[in-house]
Amino acid sequence: MTQVEQPLTATDKSLPEDRDDIAALAKGGRTNIFGFLLRLAARLPFLFIAGRWYGADALGRFAYAVLVVEFIAQIATLGLKRGLAGALAQTERPHNHVVADAMLVTFLASLLGAAILIAVPQAMFPNSSINGLDRLLALVVIGVAGSDVALAACAYRFDIGATVRARSIIEPWTISIGAFAFAFYSTRDGLILSYAVSMIAALVASLIPLVRHYGVPRGWRPDGGRLWRLARRNLPLAAADGVEWGSRRLDMAILGLFVSPAVIGIYYVAQQVASLPQKLKTSFDPILGPVITRNLAENNLAAIAKQVSQVGFWIIAAQAGIALALGIPGEAVMGLVGPHFVGGTGALAFLLLAEVVAATAVVSESALVYIARHRNLMISLVMIGCQAAFSFALILLARQLELPGLWVAAAPALALCLALALGALVKARLLSRLLGAPINAWRWPLLSAAGVACIVGAGFVALPPTLEWVELAVGVWAILGAYALVIWRWGFGPDDRALFRRQKGD
Repeated sequence: MTQVEQPLTATDKSLPEDRDDIAALAKGGRTNIFGFLLRLAARLPFLFIAGRWYGADALGRFAYAVLVVEFIAQIATLGLKRGLAGALAQTERPHNHVVADAMLVTFLASLLGAAILIAVPQAMFPNSSINGLDRLLALVVIGVAGSDVALAACAYRFDIGATVRARSIIEPWTISIGAFAFAFYSTRDGLILSYAVSMIAALVASLIPLVRHYGVPRGWRPDGGRLWRLARRNLPLAAADGVEWGSRRLDMAILGLFVSPAVIGIYYVAQQVASLPQKLKTSFDPILGPVITRNLAENNLAAIAKQVSQVGFWIIAAQAGIALALGIPGEAVMGLVGPHFVGGTGALAFLLLAEVVAATAVVSESALVYIARHRNLMISLVMIGCQAAFSFALILLARQLELPGLWVAAAPALALCLALALGALVKARLLSRLLGAPINAWRWPLLSAAGVACIVGAGFVALPPTLEWVELAVGVWAILGAYALVIWRWGFGPDDRALFRRQKGD
């Protein structure tokens, strides 16, 4: 299917597969919610160990190194995390041959990226000395990028469980256990070593289901021209992915120009807590991609609008509940990592809000990358430019007002929130015009549910400091439960309830 940059018109065509599409998306949603709970349970021990044993300075050094490694890995996927679905849907070649091409292209791009970082390790460690093995951290790029593409291939077969196992069980538990074990070896390098081990484990956990789904690509031969065409076709998508990923890391990169590594470490903890619900929407991309590409091939544009709106509401509803559950007792959540991390509560609140407002942009982009990829890229570039401008303006204003460093840390989080809200509005309007159908992921019961959650949360926040453990152990779940009860009763319709209704074969 040739991608065109021109408006499309919706049809009244209604396909029997539409209900199956909703069921497939709902199954992915159920798995994502389960994966979030697993990831939350595994990520908190790592943050506790990192904050209490290693300290904010070591955590800040680790955070910046991982920031650079994962950025290079994101670029090295060449957009295939989402573009692979389109390549598989539009070919008559054996699917395992297409997947083999994608994995080889990713491997070659990862090698190039790793070589650059090995040659210039200061990019990973700009504010500290380079130890003998620090350069080898760059090799983790291969594992991160390879795992992402392998999991995208599994998701094309509607196997979201592979992503949950690799990203929500194996990766976070490995890094938590590794951080504990390596602390006895070195509190300077333990976090980085545990990260490397966790990425290797995640790669292995991604390759096993990949081989199970696609088998060995017998008869496949690499072809330079074919590989180049695959890479070139996905370059706009790669740039959009890089911009979207970069928008979630630009705040910390800019902040690093103004504050100490310790403040970066505190901000990193807030970012890690806030990024937990982000996995809910990013793991919808591979399963939403095949549904959208098939409906585009059949010109069933109204179905795409319905599916984007449906998934958008699911993501907003889930992320709003999680944001309230983690944000209302935010001081207790940050204090769990260490008393000096409590000052990052303001940044945590804005980062959690940013995840909610970004949901519409992300699901709209899932369709725009196939319909208007160049315009989508331009919007993303403008958005990240606005984020940078907002960040510098707010940080400079906070410094002019002589606010404490942790207040300054909240400025880029607020800038991210504003930029993502702007991007969500523009992308949703563009997609609605191209499909000739409304895109609306918002429903008013979200406000009622949020209000009830705030009332419940206020009761737990008012508890004395000696009962802070009750705020965490009971309050978080009480807030989430009250919110979910209201959403289920007044916000969910029949298609929404399909999210929790098991189908045959599940």
